[in-house]
Amino acid sequence: MAPAVLFEGLSAFPPTPADMDGKVSEDALSRLLERIRVARADSIGLLGSTGAYAFLSRGERRRAVETAVECVGGRVPLIVGVGALRTDEAQALARDAKEAGADGLLLAPVSYTPLTEEEVYQHFVAVAGASDLPLCIYNNPGTTKFVFSEELIVRLSQVPNIAAVKMPLPADGDFEGEIARLRAKTSAAFAIGYSGDWGAADALLSGADAWFSVVGGLLPAPASKLARAAKAGDRAEAHRIDMAFQPLWALFKEFGSFRVMYAIGSILGLFQALPPRPILPLGPGDSVRVKQAVQELIDIQECS
Repeated sequence: MAPAVLFEGLSAFPPTPADMDGKVSEDALSRLLERIRVARADSIGLLGSTGAYAFLSRGERRRAVETAVECVGGRVPLIVGVGALRTDEAQALARDAKEAGADGLLLAPVSYTPLTEEEVYQHFVAVAGASDLPLCIYNNPGTTKFVFSEELIVRLSQVPNIAAVKMPLPADGDFEGEIARLRAKTSAAFAIGYSGDWGAADALLSGADAWFSVVGGLLPAPASKLARAAKAGDRAEAHRIDMAFQPLWALFKEFGSFRVMYAIGSILGLFQALPPRPILPLGPGDSVRVKQAVQELIDIQECS
């Protein structure tokens, strides 16, 4: 699959249900992946931040990829997160993903010690060279505390196999300006996508290639409808669907999408796994608020 196609449209990022010992539930994960396939998402982002990659062992991460390939391989492209503290560990994870049947990779610069731009550059060069799979830069300063400059993104875009970037929402809200600046200095084949679900509609309407979606992992049908409307330039329909998401976006901002997604999984009966400790689940009162926010979206999902 061409990298430009792989990093296009809606990429849905599901949680990775696991027990308290960190063992992945193959059955629960398969159920989530099948829902994403049925909703016609453009790709699956496995083992992203929502997928709790940092909390899982190498063996369990491999188990998750193998489960995904068995469940939806060849029918939905699989982009696998390979972030790790050490470069050699990330390289090993990249090779594992390739051997298990992944279609692409996602890499964040995970580190306990703050990294310099040169350290991040060399880290990405090494991991991109560990396999021939197209790799997406995971620019996630909220979690990693590393901020990619536009100059570093442009430099990395010239590295073989690095084919896309997953951007955070711009602080000034100027998607068009940011996309234009990056496209002026990168090749036409380099894909520019965004995370931060509450900005998805505006990002896609502004010309972004992809929406790397947290909510698409558990509510793929309404997320797909939002992505298709925005990619088609149907501003009225995209904003109509986005309005239905607003209560959920507010909860994402308040509690963090990771905690809210585990609550949604339980509310919808998709899995009963708790977040990996030390992350704590939402309390009963806050879970009720999540249930209320999800209810209107269920109607969109059932009508898709």
